[in-house]
Amino acid sequence: MAINLSYALEFERPILELEKKIDELKSLSSVDMSAEIGRLEKKARRLQEEVFSELSRWQVVQLSRHTARPCFSDYLSTLFTDFCELAGDRHFSEDPSIVGGFARFNGEPVMVLGHQKGRSTKENMLRNFGMPRPEGYRKARRLMELAARFQRPIFTFVDTPGAYPGLGAEERGQAEAIAVNLEVMAGLPVPVLSTVIGEGGSGGALAIGVGNRVLMLEYSIYSVISPEGCASILFRDAKHADRAAEALKLTARDLKELKVVDEVIPEPRGGAHRDPPAAAERVKEALARHFAQLKALSARGLIDDRYAKFRALGAFLGK
Repeated sequence: MAINLSYALEFERPILELEKKIDELKSLSSVDMSAEIGRLEKKARRLQEEVFSELSRWQVVQLSRHTARPCFSDYLSTLFTDFCELAGDRHFSEDPSIVGGFARFNGEPVMVLGHQKGRSTKENMLRNFGMPRPEGYRKARRLMELAARFQRPIFTFVDTPGAYPGLGAEERGQAEAIAVNLEVMAGLPVPVLSTVIGEGGSGGALAIGVGNRVLMLEYSIYSVISPEGCASILFRDAKHADRAAEALKLTARDLKELKVVDEVIPEPRGGAHRDPPAAAERVKEALARHFAQLKALSARGLIDDRYAKFRALGAFLGK
């Protein structure tokens, strides 16, 4: 997939410039440039392998926020069919930063919901940059309780910098809304599969992330605080976000080693934004595999499985 150089990350530029040169040579139909094209393609592949084999944690953070990265709506339209959106929290209002409803996954009826970011400035304003207010989390809770009532498995997709910290959100009970979601999700008698597809920021992510299985895309992140926020606290300067990212151990690889997530889903070469259909296919395969395992458990077994998973986090292994 061709990426606009104006949106490219600094470490992507050399690769994209080479690919642009290759495309230009391919367009020269009057001259046989196959040898030169082959040489440049080999060079581009080698350069990409070198760059992506040595990514720093801060570079992974940048990839997780890439403007061209597939968002929840992309996975929703590719992985699920017959989607019927359900809106509103029945308390205050509708929050477009969380989207959810009934759908089908491989033909089976399920509930699907996730954080929704925007592509343009206008859409990001509508979606509040993927940062839900309390009504968004209360809507998510309503949908998950509805799914439990109708015995529908739940698929959630995490992609948020965090819960919205505005005055109105705090006045309407942001912390309480998140806390109740954690409680409700812990006791859901249906399979719950959660996938981190971009940013997983703090309680804003965890509020829809208490699943029997928690998966992460290779270049996504999951952390108690953003690197910028952490740097502002520890180093008194958000410019040290790269140092904070190293300390936070927020990459999918880190979290798999810490047993916070169950599986890291490999992304296409160069990241999910380079080949969204291939990324979606890999997510679908992983979800289908874990879903098949969870379907064998009873309602009590699903609750016990989820409880044991989260109780094991941070277990003390000393004397």
